[in-house]
Amino acid sequence: MSNVCSISFEQGCWFKGERKIRGVGDKLVKKPSSSMSFSVSASSSEKKDIRIGLFGASGYTGAEIVRLLANHPHFGVTLMTADRKAGQSMDSVFPHLRAQKLPRLISVKDADFSTVDAVFCCLPHGTTQEIIKGLPTALKIVDLSADFRLRDIAEYEEWYGQPHKAVELQKEVVYGLTELLREDIRKARLVANPGCYPTSVQLPLVPLLKANLIKYENIIIDAKSGVSGAGRGAKEANLYSEIAEGISSYGVTRHRHVPEIEQGLSDVIQSKVTVSFTPHLMPMIRGMQSTIYVEMAPGVRTEDLHQQLKSSYEDEEFVKVLEEGVVPRTHNVRGSNYCFMNVFPDRIPGRAIIISVIDNLVKGASGQALQNLNIMLGLPETTGLLHQPLFP
Repeated sequence: MSNVCSISFEQGCWFKGERKIRGVGDKLVKKPSSSMSFSVSASSSEKKDIRIGLFGASGYTGAEIVRLLANHPHFGVTLMTADRKAGQSMDSVFPHLRAQKLPRLISVKDADFSTVDAVFCCLPHGTTQEIIKGLPTALKIVDLSADFRLRDIAEYEEWYGQPHKAVELQKEVVYGLTELLREDIRKARLVANPGCYPTSVQLPLVPLLKANLIKYENIIIDAKSGVSGAGRGAKEANLYSEIAEGISSYGVTRHRHVPEIEQGLSDVIQSKVTVSFTPHLMPMIRGMQSTIYVEMAPGVRTEDLHQQLKSSYEDEEFVKVLEEGVVPRTHNVRGSNYCFMNVFPDRIPGRAIIISVIDNLVKGASGQALQNLNIMLGLPETTGLLHQPLFP
């Protein structure tokens, strides 16, 4: 009896314990309807079924996607671009990926989009809009840049210093904060993957605002990130001698993630939210912590905030609300797609302190992007993402 079976994944989101099986043959099947069906072979020796294109493969987020996809049973990378590294092999750019069989890096202009079913865009801010605008409309796309995160075109120009180059396309974009917008992501063609800071901030704040347990005024966010969040480009400020044995604030009052955070929080209460947000660069490679100070609604206790977060995320794999009194640490999510959070009473009556930690390269970028594409293609969203955190 053959050990090969076929599994058909319909458009939609599956949760733990759910499974659908249907024989559809051994080759990729594309339907003219909004659903997409893929045959999945149980044989590990056969090629993966869903062909992935990766733009900007020579950056940290691109390399992280490749690392995660090594353990994905259905996604295989068939196209990789990196203009400055065109012609090189991926293992010459990232030796830690040597064990994988990957295509050579090519320039974007040489990319053949007929060879892929879905695309991750890991290009720098300001370069993605025109490229995505020129892609075939049949492709599923997750963009990890900031180019499609802000719905307000004028606000994008204000914060990023250039006009938006794909205004019509912006209208169909879905913001990809997975746990909070899963239903919209499932039906999307183009998803704007959230920034790392906005992910760590919105995951705890949105459920509390939605339940009217905290006030939307006077929210203070003190956030800290490892240096990988600044990208791989050579910058004087990121030299070892500049960052080691010290902490530095940056983007004070003008960090580009501010409008993204305020957009998400404002959507919840249908009124303009303004936050105080200050990020800091820490002398570590990975990790992000957001310490958030909030004012509770009258009569609300920190125990109520904790219970609301627990009930909001009790069925979520990747968001964990810790037991009362346990302080989240970046060490405990390193290398994983998890977000750990907790709530503490402030010494100031009526106020609470929320601590949220993620790995900025995984849940803050590439991991959440993979989680979103899983949903967009009807796969269980945890597929390829159940790596446990690295410790020590």
